[in-house]
This record gives sequence, structure tokens and C-alpha cells, in this order.
Amino acid sequence: MLDIQYLRNHPDQVAERLATRGYRFPLDEFRILEEERKRIQVNTQSLQAHRNRVSRAIGQARINGDDDEALKEEADQINAALKTGEESLQHIQAKMVAFLMDVPNMPHESVPVGTSEKDNVELRKVGTPQCFSFAIKDHVTLGEGLGMLDFETASKLSGARFSLLKGDLARLHRALAQFMLDVHTREHGYTEMYVPYMVNGDSLRGTGQLPKFEADLFAVPRGDQEKHYLIPTAEVPLTNVVRDVILKESQLPMRLTAHSPCFRSEAGSYGKDVRGLIRQHQFDKVELVQIVHPEHSYAALEELTGHAERNLQLLELPYRVIVLCTGDMGASASRTHDIEVWLPGQNTYREISSCSNCEGFQARRMRARFRNLAGANEWVHTLNGSGVAVGRALVALMENGQTEDGSIRIPTVLQPYLGGKALISANG
Repeated sequence: MLDIQYLRNHPDQVAERLATRGYRFPLDEFRILEEERKRIQVNTQSLQAHRNRVSRAIGQARINGDDDEALKEEADQINAALKTGEESLQHIQAKMVAFLMDVPNMPHESVPVGTSEKDNVELRKVGTPQCFSFAIKDHVTLGEGLGMLDFETASKLSGARFSLLKGDLARLHRALAQFMLDVHTREHGYTEMYVPYMVNGDSLRGTGQLPKFEADLFAVPRGDQEKHYLIPTAEVPLTNVVRDVILKESQLPMRLTAHSPCFRSEAGSYGKDVRGLIRQHQFDKVELVQIVHPEHSYAALEELTGHAERNLQLLELPYRVIVLCTGDMGASASRTHDIEVWLPGQNTYREISSCSNCEGFQARRMRARFRNLAGANEWVHTLNGSGVAVGRALVALMENGQTEDGSIRIPTVLQPYLGGKALISANG
């Protein structure tokens, strides 16, 4: 949620910045709500001042022994009007909160202005895609050739966009998640968490998926009880750990990580972008979340991006880092770095991690604060990123590590997780 005080003081500037991400901020609607709020608030303050004067007059009348019945009747009328005014103020403030819940975050001034992924800016490339001396296969052909990737059975079980991994490929998938958690906890200082896979609506409102993106979620009805949702990412439960909490400044930064399945119902696009394991309704991720002091959040974004990159470096996978333009960022982000891994089967880079600084946008929705050294409460800044998507890392390992006979080479860092195995082949 946007900073309401900044919005009140700079509505035109807010509208201009939001326009760079393709969002038309409803200035007229905001000004109507704001004028109504100010009118009610001024009237309420006037009534409170009047009540104070009448209270003093009643006190003086009692000291003087004068009749105070008329004054008491006036005080009762003022209290009734105040109650009505306070109810009206709460109503208009609730309308303002609901209004702001649909407004995306403002892009940071450093974010390149653009309308689509074509306007994203490459920051760096790491590693060089190898040249193969044989015809390249994509991960679907490789996995099915090994007898370890089965979409037909998965479709029978659950429908389209689900997968079934078998044998060493399933084991490699598990090894990737364990490896990433070990790197982030041992090298980068993250605390590993095991999180719920279903969350309530407040959690999704806190991180920005609700109310605007409910169609992208899998809802879980519970009879007459509150509806729950399958998590679209572990970012949701990890970030909401600090919802309605006032932290000590000494507790910052917080670094949290979790491996979880993720569930997304969005349709996505068609073609190579969704072939095989690339875009599934259920997939696994190792998520990174940082809760930091506002002064340090952009340094934290660089750090978090580097933590995600470290996995790809250890896995010996070529990748690039890009900064998303204003029109391609997620709604909660103020700046986003995407990490794209090289996929030989598609002859292109594909996103494997998205690292975002949300500044205070999520914190205001969650009422997540810290008490600074002066004793005042401030909003924390929240960051999140994939560290990294397990299924897409598996795709990248399969395609980059393929051999002419369809076997898959296993990077050195993963071999201990697979009992020393260096190659996955149809022969075992």
C-alpha cells in the first residue's frame, strides 16, 4: 500500500510515476475521498473543541452553584454528533484503505521506463553457453527418453500443467532443493523455515496478491469457515511472519528461507514458454525473504540477488541478470532484478529467479514495523526472491548437462546429494 501521507502531499507526482508502469491512478476518485475525509475530520475536531468548552462551562457552573442542565443537554448532543462523526470517519478511512489496496507500488526512480519485457535492461551476463557437437534435445525429450518424466500420467491424475518425475530425476529435483537450502543457511545466514502451504486471506492481502489477483490463486473452501488459499510462493507465509509485529531495530535484518511447493492457476502464454516443466500449476521453489531497515533495502536487494546467483554459479549454469522496466514489474515491487538461466533446448534465457525490493508497500498492508533507536515506530522494508525455482533449475541442468546419448551430467556440488552419482542415464 502506498504511503498515504506522501500521496496526500504529492498526488500528481504519484500519478505520473504510476503512469510509467501503465497504471492510471484515479486522481478524481482519490480527491473526492480525501475531501470527504478532511470535511469529516475538521467537523469532528470542531465538535471535540466545542465539547471541551462545554465541559469547562459545566465545571464552572458547579463551582458557582449555577444550573447546568442546559449545558449537560448540549454536551449530550455534542457526544451524539461526535459518535456519528467518528463512525463516518472510520467508514471513509476504510473506503480509502480499500481504494489503496488496488493501487500498485511506485517504481523506484532508478527503474528504466518501459512498457514490456523488450524494455528491460541487462545488467550482466555470467558464464558462456556451450557449443554442442550434436543435435540438442529439450528437457521434455530428454526426460521422456530416460523414462523419468511422465506428463501423460500426471494429466490423468490432475489435468494439464502437472508433471510426474521418477527415479533419479525425482531424486535430482529433491537434491536441488536441499543444496539450495544448505547454501543459503550455511553461506548467507538465512534461517530455514517450514511454512504452511495454505494461508488465510489476510496473509495474501499483506503481500499484495489479494484482492487484485485472486483469479491467479487456488482457493480452498472450508464449509462455513474462512476461505483459505494454496500459497503461490513461500514469500507469502515468510513475509507475513512480521504482520502486526513491532520489531526491535536490533532484530533487523531478518533473513528467512523456505522450500515449498507453489500453486498458481494463471493461464500464462502458449508455445515454448509453457512446454514441459517451464510453467506449471504446481512447482517447487526455495524462497528468500529479507526484512530490513529502510535505509538498507537497496543494498539488501543487491545482496539478495547475489545470493540467488550463487546457486547458478555453483551449478555451473550460464545466466544473465536484468532489471525489469516499469511496465514489466510485479504490482508490489519498487525495483526487480530477474535472473534468467540459459536453456539450450529453447536457445534463449528464461527467468529462474525474480528478486524484488517492495520498500514499505507490503509493510503498510501488514502493519509490520520496528521501533527505531529514538523510540519511534517505522515501517520495515521487505524483499523477496527465488533462490531459485527448483523445476526450472532442473530443466537447466538437464539441457545444459545433456550428452549425445541422452544422459545427464550432474554438477560436482550436487553429487554428494545423490550418493556420488555423476551421471543420470537410462541404464541407471
